[in-house]
Amino acid sequence: MHTAVTHYNTVVLLDRTDIGPSRKRLPPHHCRNDPNDPILKKDCYAHSVLLDLETNSVRPLMILTDTWCSSGQFLPDGTLLHTGGDLDGFRKFRKFTPCESSSSVCDWEELQNVQLSEGRWYSTNQILPTGEIIIVGGRAASSVEYFPPRETGAVEFPFLTQAEDRQHDNLYPYVHLLPNGHLFIFANNKAVMYDFTANKIVRDYPILDGGPRNYPSAGSSAMLALTEDFSSATIVICGGAQFGAYLQRSTDTPAHGSCGRIEATGENPVWEMEDMPFARIMGDMVMLPTGEILIINGAQAGTQGFEMASNPCLNPVLYRPNEPLGLRFMTLNPGTVPRMYHSTANLLPDGRILLAGSNPHFFYKFAVEFPTELRIEAFSPEYLSADRANLRPVIVESPEKLKYGEDFGVAVTVELPVVGIIEVNLASAPFSTHSFSQGQRLVKLKVTSAIPDDAGKYRIGCTAPPDGKVAPPGYYMVFAVNQGVPSVARWVQLVV
Repeated sequence: MHTAVTHYNTVVLLDRTDIGPSRKRLPPHHCRNDPNDPILKKDCYAHSVLLDLETNSVRPLMILTDTWCSSGQFLPDGTLLHTGGDLDGFRKFRKFTPCESSSSVCDWEELQNVQLSEGRWYSTNQILPTGEIIIVGGRAASSVEYFPPRETGAVEFPFLTQAEDRQHDNLYPYVHLLPNGHLFIFANNKAVMYDFTANKIVRDYPILDGGPRNYPSAGSSAMLALTEDFSSATIVICGGAQFGAYLQRSTDTPAHGSCGRIEATGENPVWEMEDMPFARIMGDMVMLPTGEILIINGAQAGTQGFEMASNPCLNPVLYRPNEPLGLRFMTLNPGTVPRMYHSTANLLPDGRILLAGSNPHFFYKFAVEFPTELRIEAFSPEYLSADRANLRPVIVESPEKLKYGEDFGVAVTVELPVVGIIEVNLASAPFSTHSFSQGQRLVKLKVTSAIPDDAGKYRIGCTAPPDGKVAPPGYYMVFAVNQGVPSVARWVQLVV
């Protein structure tokens, strides 16, 4: 249901705690005792695991409170902050501090001395330029609050009430940090620019046509790569269910295939509309190291919710933002595993996309048309094809820490001679859940031409992002991109 990639090249996976035994046991003497659990009063099964990307091994983690439909974001030190959920998890803060994959020390910590001011279920987290986390919305929570908690507690945010409808299509709002320091917040079919410092809306955007886009109507959203002088930010929102499909529990109502694109920082922003090759709900939009967007997972009919979708969309689609309107989408080879409700997609440091989950049922079910899916797989974009291997750069030198505005060097090797500019791009590690990657961002750095040295390396001069509005503090994957082919990433910590 939830996934996030850590800077130790491991992946945290999370599910609910109250749906009975999973297929992974906890270590001996690590059972959870909960007299209020409807299925297992003594639960000796894991509901969170850690995947080691090098060995493909899975280690069980201990989660105590219910994480159903919760939210998350990495803190500047690389710790995963996890917030809310259902039942006993409604007001919980949790932390996972990652460690070396060979270690068995790191595990979930449920914070005891602090809790959410309001219960958060279906909320969205976003790291801010200061390194604080803002937590936006949730069921029956038209407010925002922060971690570390502020004395003011929750702050009312009436926009979320205004965006609500009979289906509650204002849940899991799309939140993007703009390079001007404000937030772009989208819920249902409405969007605003929010000055969280002054707690006021500074811009109302036009309505996006095509029906509701957030949970449970299940479109997706991404902000295009920040580049050049970092003054402009463009948001793309694609797909969604028809209004009423959720209320009617309709599994065969066709999804929407439209996408809206808006320059959120422009003087007079308007939505530019285009259509995907496939109508899609529950698609995941993953920002690739190149700046293109992979749209993967989901279905072509129905809505989000247990057993409420059909006709899985097995064909991924590549969105190429620099192409002209009408030529931006390219259909890719289909997968074979339906990824429906409660599936995720995350960019990996090697450039592949990790696909996990799909549980369209209240409990684990396997003898049904769309079973609970315990397999994980990786999708390899076209840039990893064998005929491009000789273009793939290898980063051999890069810093482990960077300060804002700092000039630094990256050295790469490439099999074929370099022609043109090698990009150096920073990709965040977002928290993926319910068709939206919270905190997802790609920053294309200012670089010099790649200059060969006597040791067979190409040296590239780079400048770190200017401030936390362009790239909040924390860990990023550093990719070198040569003619559209990315390297394996190295991790860097951006510090104040």
